[in-house]
This record gives sequence, structure tokens and C-alpha cells, in this order.
Amino acid sequence: MKSPVVKRSIVVAGHKTSVSLEEAFWNGMKEISGLRNMTLSELVGEIDSNRQQGNLSSAIRLFVLDYFRTRAMPQRTDPAQP
Repeated sequence: MKSPVVKRSIVVAGHKTSVSLEEAFWNGMKEISGLRNMTLSELVGEIDSNRQQGNLSSAIRLFVLDYFRTRAMPQRTDPAQP
């Protein structure tokens, strides 16, 4: 049985590293980087430089989750509404 986790090499801040993520997260990263007109390496570099703790794979998963969760939330027009 094939593992759902895919390990890929990527250059981050001029250094080659490997990141293990599920295919859905790789696809989410590709979509986000395309929408932001940046390379996958640039996006991973941004995530890496902003992470507070934990490993890079976890930071990427949290970033992708937060990105799509934020997009899925309805926009409020009245700031007084909770």
C-alpha cells in the first residue's frame, strides 16, 4: 500500500531540504503560490521564516489549513456582528 505522504526536495533560502506532506497539502501549496504569483520555494521560504516552532512540514500544514479556512469563512459586513 502506497503511503499518502509524499516526500519532496525543495530549495528554501538557498538550502535544499526535504518536506513530507500529504498530496492534498502539496496541491494546496501549488494553488496558493500560483494565486500569489510566487514559486513554491518562495512560499515555503516565507512559511519557514514566519514559523514560531515545530518542524517545517507541520508549519506548512497549518499555513495551508489557515489559508483555506480563512477563505471559506463568510465575510462580515457589520463589524458589530459576532
